[in-house]
Formats: sequence, C-alpha cells, structure tokens
Amino acid sequence: MFEWVSDPKAWIGLITLTFLQIVLGVDNIVLLTILSGQLKGHEQVRARHWGLLVAMVSRLILLVSLLWITGFLEHDFFALFGNGFSGKDLILIAGGLFLISKATHEIHLKMEGVEDSASVKAAPSLTAVLAQIFVLDIIFSLDSVITAIGMVKTMSIQILSVIFASLVMLIGINSLAKFINRYPSVKMLALSFLILIGVNLVAEGFGVDIPRGYTYFAMAWSVGVEIMNIRIRHLRAKHDKKSHTNTSPQSEN
Repeated sequence: MFEWVSDPKAWIGLITLTFLQIVLGVDNIVLLTILSGQLKGHEQVRARHWGLLVAMVSRLILLVSLLWITGFLEHDFFALFGNGFSGKDLILIAGGLFLISKATHEIHLKMEGVEDSASVKAAPSLTAVLAQIFVLDIIFSLDSVITAIGMVKTMSIQILSVIFASLVMLIGINSLAKFINRYPSVKMLALSFLILIGVNLVAEGFGVDIPRGYTYFAMAWSVGVEIMNIRIRHLRAKHDKKSHTNTSPQSEN
C-alpha cells in the first residue's frame, strides 16, 4: 500500500493532488463561513471545524466507495430532451439550486436591513447548520474525489491528499472567516460567490461544462479588487481622522 514512498513521482503526485484538493475546497470554505455566520460567536468556530471534519470524512468515504461512485452515480436514470441525467447530475442540480436560493435569501435580508432583527430571532441551531453543511459537503466532495481518482491510481495517496488538504483548510478557515465577517462588502461578495458556484453546479448537472478555472479567476479577481477598495477606504479614513485632529485646535481658538 505504501510502496510508492520511495518513488519521487508519487510524491510529486501527492503534492499536486493536495494542492488541487485545497483549490477545490475554496467554495466549501466560503460556504462554511456563510452558514456558520448565522450562529453565535462560540458556535461559529465549532460549526466551521465540524464542517471541515465532515467534509474530510465524506471525501474519504466516497474514495473508499470508488466502485459505487463510478457505477451508480455515473449511470443515467432517465433522459430529457436528449440529455441523460445520472445520480451525480441530480445531486449537482439540487445542491446548486439550494446554494442559489440560500445566498439570494441572505442577500435579500442584508438589502432590506432586517439581518439584525427578525433573522437573529429565527437563527438556526447548531444542529440545523451542521445538517446543511453535511449535505452540501457531500456535493462539494464529488469534484475532489473524481479529481483524485482521475489523477492518481494509488488509494493511499488519494487518502493522504484529502487529509493534508483538510488540515491546511482547518488551520486557515478561522482567519478567513474573521476577514469575511469583519467587512460587510466582503461578506456580500462571498454570498455572490455562492450564487456563482450554484450556477456552475446546475450547469454541470445539465451537461454544460463551465471550466472551474474561469470561476476561480473571477473570484480571485473580485477579491483582489475588494482588498484594494478596503485599503483605500482605510487610508482615506486615516487621512480624514488626521485632518480632523489638525483642524480641531484652530476651530476652538
């Protein structure tokens, strides 16, 4: 099982696959941040950590169930307008529609300004949030598992790449969540990412291939622009505060 340890090519494959697992887990991290943000402070960290652990376990289970994935999920159940729909397609469509509706609802609450009143009173429990995370983790795990199966044939390398990627995301998710929750504009951007990801999932379920590279580039570009806007607002606020301090003694005289 571990005969590949002395093979440099196998280590390159492990590192590459781990990196891809992290990239494919970006949308999962954004989802965890948004869903956990509905909870109280001490429960948010628990929800994020449990969500990543569930994601890791679900990916490992799917990897072990390799034959079931390639058989049951890839088998077409029915055809509509000349397009076949498999178990994987139906899961992607359902998950994508859920993400679109969830993100749209959250954006609506923010735009109406009722996030801090009615939505807080009806805040979901930790169990309810973890249930949503569990279901969507399985959907997000499909891409990473299929990528692992396609890139590397050794089961132990596939399992290690999932574990290493999950540990990296577990270390960095709290910092990312604090950054998103600190700036309302970034949180709104994250919600728009969920809609974008949901559209991608629905399109993929209908057989329309949208390269993930386009989506990740758009997300990275938007985040880069928003970081520059945050920096500009910070410098402007600092400059206004300094100007106010300098003019205050003169106004008193």
